[in-house]
Amino acid sequence: MNKNQRIKKNLEFQTIFKKGKSYANRQFVVYCLEKEQINFHVGLSVSKKVGNAVVRNRIKRYIRQTFLELKDQVSPTKDYIIIARNPAAKLDFHETKKSLEHVLKIAMVIKKKS
Repeated sequence: MNKNQRIKKNLEFQTIFKKGKSYANRQFVVYCLEKEQINFHVGLSVSKKVGNAVVRNRIKRYIRQTFLELKDQVSPTKDYIIIARNPAAKLDFHETKKSLEHVLKIAMVIKKKS
C-alpha cells in the first residue's frame, strides 16, 4: 500500500466518520465512504488501550499487508477507516486477514474471487 493511499489528515477522518457507514466484528470496525476516485484510501486507528507501541505497530502492519493482498478485490471507489479493537492484539497475521475479510464482506465492499 502506497503512502499516497493512506488517510492522514484529521479533517478526512472526521468526514468519513460523519458521512460514512460503519461495519464491525469483534476485532475491527470499518467505516466506508463512497468517493469518485480511481483507487481506495485507508486510514488506520489503533488506540493506546489496545497495547504498547510494538503491539499497535504490528497490528497496523498486518492491516496494511492485508489491504495490499486484497487490493484487487476491494472496491476502489471508497475510502476506508479501520479501527482495531482490543481482541486484535492477540491475533497473528492470518487471523487478522481472515477477520478483516469477514468485516469487509459484511460491508459488501469485497468482490468474490474469480
